[in-house]
Amino acid sequence: MRTRRASTNGSRVVAIIVVVWLFIGLAAAAQRSYFSGSDATCAKVGTTLVTVVAGPLNYIGANPKIDCSAPQPSR
Repeated sequence: MRTRRASTNGSRVVAIIVVVWLFIGLAAAAQRSYFSGSDATCAKVGTTLVTVVAGPLNYIGANPKIDCSAPQPSR
């Protein structure tokens, strides 16, 4: 039974960490005004979701940046 109880406590801690992480991400997205306006494009929704998931990284000092170049269409 000890294994089950330890596992339950560990999963509770992980769940609390995930909820706090997402709450901080929501605060970061709200701080950037991603929830205002009514134009819900795929780009805006994607940016908002990435900010919610990765937003707390900025608060701990990480500054993730992605540099990508898409291929140009043929003529």
